Amino acid sequence: MRALSLNFIVASLCLLTISRVLLAVWQWKRVRQAGGLLPILKGGLRIDANQIAVISGIPLLLAPWLGHHPLAVQLCGYWFLFAWMLLVLLEVSTPQFIYEYDTRPNRLYVEYLKHPQEVFGMLWKGYKGVILGAVVALGLFAWMGHAFFLEGGPDPVMAWWQRPLFSLGVAAVVFLAIRGTLGHRPINPSTVAYCGDSMLNTLPLNSLYSVAYAIYSMKNERSASDVYGGLPEPEIHEIVRRCAGLPEGPPGIPTLHSHQPRTPRERPLNLVMIVEESLGAQYVGNLGGAGLTPCLDELAKSAWNFTRAYATGTRSVRGLEAVVAGFPPTISDAALRLSGAQSNFFTMAQALRQHGYRSHFIYGGEAHFDNMKSFFLGNGFDELHDLPTFKDPAFVGTWGASDEDMFNCLHRLLETEGDQPTFALAFSVSNHSPWEYPAGRIATDGNPATVENTVRYADWSIGQFFDRARQSAYWDNTVFLIVADHDSRVFGANLVPLRHFHIPALILGADVPARQDDRLISQIDLPTTLLSLIGLTTQHPMIGRDLTQASPGRAMMQYGENYGYLKDDMLVVLEPHRPPTQYRYEAPERYTPVSLDEALAREALAHVLWPSQVYQDRAYTLPQLQVRP
Repeated sequence: MRALSLNFIVASLCLLTISRVLLAVWQWKRVRQAGGLLPILKGGLRIDANQIAVISGIPLLLAPWLGHHPLAVQLCGYWFLFAWMLLVLLEVSTPQFIYEYDTRPNRLYVEYLKHPQEVFGMLWKGYKGVILGAVVALGLFAWMGHAFFLEGGPDPVMAWWQRPLFSLGVAAVVFLAIRGTLGHRPINPSTVAYCGDSMLNTLPLNSLYSVAYAIYSMKNERSASDVYGGLPEPEIHEIVRRCAGLPEGPPGIPTLHSHQPRTPRERPLNLVMIVEESLGAQYVGNLGGAGLTPCLDELAKSAWNFTRAYATGTRSVRGLEAVVAGFPPTISDAALRLSGAQSNFFTMAQALRQHGYRSHFIYGGEAHFDNMKSFFLGNGFDELHDLPTFKDPAFVGTWGASDEDMFNCLHRLLETEGDQPTFALAFSVSNHSPWEYPAGRIATDGNPATVENTVRYADWSIGQFFDRARQSAYWDNTVFLIVADHDSRVFGANLVPLRHFHIPALILGADVPARQDDRLISQIDLPTTLLSLIGLTTQHPMIGRDLTQASPGRAMMQYGENYGYLKDDMLVVLEPHRPPTQYRYEAPERYTPVSLDEALAREALAHVLWPSQVYQDRAYTLPQLQVRP
């Protein structure tokens, strides 16, 4: 078994490396433009080590104890032959899949297996040569696999004291290989993403890993209709378009429409989104909170300040999908973490790229956390600036570099971009347990390591940045959004505790007039509004309302298994496998049960079903990006 395992490890590494090199040579023009072969090979070695360790780990652990038994060796050989042929099949399938879909085999590969008659009929009619070549290759590799894994004999018997030592050593190596890193978070596809070309970011993967990860990720794609009940698809789209004030879109992208700003600009302005970690309204003085944000409160006086903005969820990925993609929440995981949204999924960066913008993501932590790196690079962002790229950060805590380091990076970027139209998404990290930040920046109250003191530091960092920004050349041609991703801790005895979805949101910079806006809004309304403020005419599928021209008066939020739809002062709550309920809501925490408005309940249901529908149909995109199965 030890010899068979070694054969499998060496043969698999050779197979996957040669396949990866050949794919890179085939796509050499794109590979060269993205920095050459080295990042593909380095990332590939980490992914392959993970994959091979998963397959060979148990046989290696058992080898000292069972490797001298012929039956155990034979079973192990058949296991390795099966795994070998699976690796070969996926790699042989890869070139044609990349040709068709510009990515390695993924969830679409699995979905095709649900329709074998149609798929194999299509392949035979259109790709006979490819199929025959694949069959020959599979036969050759099957012969090699037989020689590698089925012609070996039993291992020599190990001394009794050597067996536990061997197994312990193997366990340590296998654990490290599967985890892929000594850092905080285990390896995933986002870890080895390295450029803005989503296809190239799949080359460090191997195709078995890519498909297996897609299958694993499907657990996050729960069906909203199974949980809350269904509506006919045409009615879902009709309700959502009516509520958003949109015309009927083209086939395949039902909410695609042309966005016309109230005041077009000859040269659209730069756009900066600052997403503040865990900064709920409960901390913000001008929103009736604890008064821990004097800098933000001062900025609100000269900004377009939304006093009734609501987050869509309780996780950072939920806030990011709302602000960056305008995507509403649903019972499934956030789009950033779903396999089907890692490319050709609409983001603001996708829209702005069509108009010559260069897009940046700036984050003090490690960008592969929550799959941010893969999602952003695969969906329009040109550059990522995260902890590994920061030079001499002032402070690095558990979650990464401090907010002031992030803002320093943002300031340098804006100063050096010059006339290049720029979109920057800056995501703060300090306001997160265990509440770490540089000493000496703020006057603390009691124990420095508290959420209250960290909010003070986060606010101080905002103030320091905007003091510099106002004096900089980029101020007059840049629009800034400051918004929280979610509250720091969402809890309460209510089905949807709205008080903890209330967040700050304000827009300032350039010629944005100061005003206090008391309309009820959702995070998904902010990106569409920003498109108007920067003066851009473009197409997009977002259903958020442009607040320069409309008054939506509704918000939506996912709270665990429950979905809340707030319209004016009426809250409809959808619970799994139960009839909807309705309440009259008075801030901060008064809920009065009222009779259900059936039309409002259907409106709520349509809005929780719609994102699931367009995700499954790959219909949240732009026409030039759309890939149909």
